[in-house]
Amino acid sequence: MGRALPEIGMLKTAKQSLLRTVRAAGGLRLAGASSWRRQRLLILCYHSVSLDQEHLWRPALYFHPLALERRFQLIEAAGMCVLPLEEAVARVQNGTLPPRAVALTFDDGMYDFWSVIWPMLRQRGWPATLYASTYYADKRLPLWPLLCSYLLWSAREQTLPAGTIPGQNEAISLDSSANRERAAKLLLAHCENTHLDALARDEWLDRLAHALNLPAHSYRANRLFGLMTPEEFSAAAAQGVDVQLHTHRHRTPRDRTLFLRELDDNRIRLENWTGRRLQHFCYPSGVHYPEFLPWLRERGIATATTCLPGLTRPASDPLLLPRLVDTCGLSEVEFEGWLAGISDWLPRRSVTFG
Repeated sequence: MGRALPEIGMLKTAKQSLLRTVRAAGGLRLAGASSWRRQRLLILCYHSVSLDQEHLWRPALYFHPLALERRFQLIEAAGMCVLPLEEAVARVQNGTLPPRAVALTFDDGMYDFWSVIWPMLRQRGWPATLYASTYYADKRLPLWPLLCSYLLWSAREQTLPAGTIPGQNEAISLDSSANRERAAKLLLAHCENTHLDALARDEWLDRLAHALNLPAHSYRANRLFGLMTPEEFSAAAAQGVDVQLHTHRHRTPRDRTLFLRELDDNRIRLENWTGRRLQHFCYPSGVHYPEFLPWLRERGIATATTCLPGLTRPASDPLLLPRLVDTCGLSEVEFEGWLAGISDWLPRRSVTFG
């Protein structure tokens, strides 16, 4: 593991250098206009933008709004054709894909999509697919694991007093990620051992914030880590957002009955909120196994997207569509390489996303 990080850094530096050379020679423009690229679709995956400092806390999940705006400017500058996902996949399969085709997808259904991202897309007239989980949206509560972790990170210069959490017999310094993770596990264990429901768990976050002198009321007012409400999903669908399936509790059990329950619970709510029949799915955190495919077909799912980078081509399995998970860690030239299709040729290391 100690050697892996330097090797990844060297690979990234080498790719950036190569892509800059290709860009300077006009190679990205030529590749993007090639017949080879025209047969392939780039599906981009995003999660959220910051409403506070989330991009500093988890840059793999959150963009600063200005950084996402810059990505959209690069898409415009490259002359990309932004298509609805369903249409794009169909045109890959029937050979009518236009040059420089791209589809935009956003995972989870967070409030910041509705308040920040969708206005940016709507201004450009761009379509988007929004894969939405529904458990916390149904209960109108923030995502407990994320808000708990963010509270502890926000107090990283503090110490959690002994006894704040039942079973916590000593003070915990929050200056390291390991200690913050330990504190979060203690609180989660208490909630599970005492069989607290979602509302009672949420109240524990207020207690934690109070113990750390953090403004929980401000986080709630700004809806940090909150999902869109049923009414907002309905309004988004009415405005043209392609709301689609992402499981109810953002998990994919390997037991058939439990898997289908996750899918069905998600579908019932989203179809009720949007008034549409939904048949497109995204694997939460990109986790998928071979047994999932027949289960998805059983429920009439037409496409399913992964978090495996690559371009969709006519031979791609519609239930294992690749996506580029774009993050703050991807340089502009690497992103431009993906828009042109060249980055799909370059070596890369697999990365677990979640």
